[in-house]
Amino acid sequence: MIIWEIEMNRSQQRTVKGQTGNIEYILTRKLVKNINMRIKDDGQILVSAPSIVGIKYIDKFVLNNEDKIRNILKKYEKIEKRSCCPKCYESGEIVTILGKNYHLLLEMAPIEGVDQMGQFLILRVKDITDVKRKEKVMKKWLEQKRVEVFLQICKEIYPKFKPYGVKYPLVTIRCMKSRWGSCQPEKRKITLNGKMIAAPKEAIEYVILHEFAHFVHPNHSRDFYAVVESFMPDWKERKALLLGIE
Repeated sequence: MIIWEIEMNRSQQRTVKGQTGNIEYILTRKLVKNINMRIKDDGQILVSAPSIVGIKYIDKFVLNNEDKIRNILKKYEKIEKRSCCPKCYESGEIVTILGKNYHLLLEMAPIEGVDQMGQFLILRVKDITDVKRKEKVMKKWLEQKRVEVFLQICKEIYPKFKPYGVKYPLVTIRCMKSRWGSCQPEKRKITLNGKMIAAPKEAIEYVILHEFAHFVHPNHSRDFYAVVESFMPDWKERKALLLGIE
């Protein structure tokens, strides 16, 4: 039974009545062969389907997957949210770097910067009451950390793809909302999500290898995943480590 439906640009936000409550999902019509469903770690359910498939059939598809949806949502609820950026820049905040949680510690000092010491991330600034200054110093350190870590992993993974004739690409880093990485084979360019610095190194390695594999197969075909799996048999476990990163 359909409860309500509203238009959202090219998408529809829909609600269907399941056995244990309502299920809300966003339907997008795409040039795809099958109905596809993806559940984001924020609980949002995304469904894509060809335009020729009837809406009742799509709703039924969602309802048939109700148990799977509930189980995934329960799992996401248990996942601790991890972020590399402090929210208030106050001592005691938890900041996650490479999968490890650090307690932020503010110090007033003439030379500004950030240091990792044991379980602490020490943020040194001239004025600990200046939020904008604290943010600027922290962001500068994070940018340097991202470049250092991401480019080192790129250099470690690239030799795997040299036999395919892949040339070393331009690597850019920026914070993105919905993608951990992207590849533009025609421009020989990879873009990595800066938020990944909060993830364990194993997860970052997966994302970078995934993007390099797109230079061999610029799609998500079986051949593409065969390449990924040949170099990283545990890629699914590594991908799961990205859950909760925000």
